[in-house]
Amino acid sequence: MNRKQRRLYFVLLGLLALGAAATLVLTAISDSLVYFYTPSDLVSKQQPEGRRMRIGGLVQEHSVIRDGERVAFVVTDLRHSLPVRYAGVLPDLFREGQGVVVEGRLGADGTFQASEVLAKHDEKYMPKDVADALKKSGQWKPPAPAN
Repeated sequence: MNRKQRRLYFVLLGLLALGAAATLVLTAISDSLVYFYTPSDLVSKQQPEGRRMRIGGLVQEHSVIRDGERVAFVVTDLRHSLPVRYAGVLPDLFREGQGVVVEGRLGADGTFQASEVLAKHDEKYMPKDVADALKKSGQWKPPAPAN
């Protein structure tokens, strides 16, 4: 084996190792991505069952049902609604009619099993993703001006 052939083998081996490393990194990144959807997005696009995602919208009025630490409520973008179940302590700012983002998995029965619930910070704040989705759906109501 001459010098040119050895050099070619080393370059090919290096490219193979680089390709394997890139594949591992991309696989790890795609496994940790959590996509954001609105209830309307879930209706229009078929999402794989059991995939981790975030759902954003408003907590529908008169939909919160508490049973100890278990809570069931409905997230809506004012076009479509999605039932959510959560076991745990809700944030202090969680209430009906307010913006919320829930993270978890969509079950086979169409109910979203939340592992985390994120509520807004004050009466003027709404998560950017939720506000953008409401604007896109034409249901955006800008916050009332402060007095």
